[in-house]
Amino acid sequence: MDGVSLQSLPYDLLLNVAQHLELRDIHALQSCCRSLKDFVATRPVFRSLAHGLLRRCRALPLLGFQRISDLSTEQLVSAVIKADRLERAWITRTPRPAPCTPYDDPKVSVDDSHSRCWYKVVSAPPGEEVDWLSPITSSYTLCATKSGKVICWDVQRDCVLAEWDPSQRWELWKCRVEFEEKTVFFAMAKVVEGQAEERVMEFMLMKLQFPSIGDGESEANTPTFSEVTRFRTIGIVMNVFLLDPSSRLLAAFVWVPASNSIGLYSLLDWGEPRYVFIDTGIECSFSSNWSCIFYNESIVIHAEESESAFQHFYPVSLLQQHSQPLTRSNSFVPCLSGRVLPVYTISQPFIFPRRNDSHQENGDATTDLLNPYPFPPWYPESAHFVRQWWPTLPDIPRLSCTVVLLASHDPETHEDSYILTQHYFKVPLDDHSKESIDEAGCSSSGACPKSRRLQGEGFSDACEEDMMRMWYVSKPFEVVGVPEAMEEDEDGFPGGRRRPLVAVDFGHAAWIEYVPDEEGAAGEPRATKRLRFVSFPPISDGGTRLKTSQGKGKGRNDEVEGQVRTLEIPEGLNLDSVETINIDQSHGSIILSVSEGKIFIVFYE
Repeated sequence: MDGVSLQSLPYDLLLNVAQHLELRDIHALQSCCRSLKDFVATRPVFRSLAHGLLRRCRALPLLGFQRISDLSTEQLVSAVIKADRLERAWITRTPRPAPCTPYDDPKVSVDDSHSRCWYKVVSAPPGEEVDWLSPITSSYTLCATKSGKVICWDVQRDCVLAEWDPSQRWELWKCRVEFEEKTVFFAMAKVVEGQAEERVMEFMLMKLQFPSIGDGESEANTPTFSEVTRFRTIGIVMNVFLLDPSSRLLAAFVWVPASNSIGLYSLLDWGEPRYVFIDTGIECSFSSNWSCIFYNESIVIHAEESESAFQHFYPVSLLQQHSQPLTRSNSFVPCLSGRVLPVYTISQPFIFPRRNDSHQENGDATTDLLNPYPFPPWYPESAHFVRQWWPTLPDIPRLSCTVVLLASHDPETHEDSYILTQHYFKVPLDDHSKESIDEAGCSSSGACPKSRRLQGEGFSDACEEDMMRMWYVSKPFEVVGVPEAMEEDEDGFPGGRRRPLVAVDFGHAAWIEYVPDEEGAAGEPRATKRLRFVSFPPISDGGTRLKTSQGKGKGRNDEVEGQVRTLEIPEGLNLDSVETINIDQSHGSIILSVSEGKIFIVFYE
């Protein structure tokens, strides 16, 4: 086509081209000529880049309950540029102290360096020990104290925004942020009586509602705590899951000792006085990691063994057939209604690194993939399941991420070694099972809306290749732990357990570890602890790989290691005093609460 240049192409065609480019390519295109510079500055171009970041599970750095649709074009451009810069920097080098924080006054000149700082220190509740803490967007923290209080803290103004004091000893078990509704749901628990399989626990579901009007952080926007419902369980409760607040759906796993299996306790509508408590018959293995997900009108029990993952599907319509009345009396305890098997179960093996043997050297593509850290001797010390809660765009497929801290005990030295594994998964585990799962759900419910979009759709072939692929931090380390809050030896669990100081987000992990003796310089004082960080290789975006130095010249099977970095910490932060640790990848921050009554929010770039 003579006389046709790039800048003369129609806008829609240029936009189609831009959707296949990365930000660095967009910047190069921008410098070509004025017409392309004007084209690149349009909102659809950066919305497409934001779409790519979100598909890789990289959140945009928004403030408060700000939504992507609320952003001006200038704000969207800034957010995309920062998210892209963080993603590339964290993969290729050690995160460095950021030049500023999101809380800095933008009116203050950058040259005025005395007003800039790479971290912010806010107060913890006075006279309280923090038991649990999590950021609720970048503007607030929610913390539970060992006395039973739950407090929402305004980070910008460093003050209490709202407080709930039950005047009793409750422990926070689960928290879920409903971003669009500006609501935080959380479950509190306490032991009523008994021990082990005879233990009766009471749970209280609470919500923290932020006003829907106004964008500022003024006192007029003070959130309010309110009780949603209460329920009781009997036996050893493994975990509680706030599956779908919009449907008022809650579930819990309870160990059934007679069959050593998982008991599924559920409130199918927490506004109604009815419950479901069934024995699933699914073996409760010491080596398993468990999660629960709501998918396509089914409760899915997600179980991960050392070699494979399993998903067991329970349509809500099936569970309704086993519903029982729930009363609010102090003497009421639930009872099992019987064994109910899942209507469908699927499994998928993990993808492990290829063996480094003669088969690989000879180019044999059929070389077996073996688990380099099998059970035993490696067992899960803790498992972290990450689900997306931050604001997104339509048609972004929902993924989950699992980070497992594996431990191995030396019977001779009695020393423990730890490594980290990370992988992504979706529901269902593989696309080949969708029709069978839908048919199973339809047969139980009697109706199957054909128009419902399946959660597992929308993945590219390259993204599919990254599902269930294991990445590692394989150099053993010794993680720092803190005592658990509840006195578990009195409640049926072995005493003396310690909670590892590990925080995870999609593709990232941070933890506090002891510095090995051999790494101390001779004749110099050695720090006993350090803050460590890793970024795992990102998943694919629409069939393209993120171009970083880490992936050059390597096949995907070789990209199994995340490079561990040691993070610089503020001078006033004492790692010996850390009680909780969190990570917020969207703003490049690590959040640590310390026993001195402070919370450090440290920003990196």
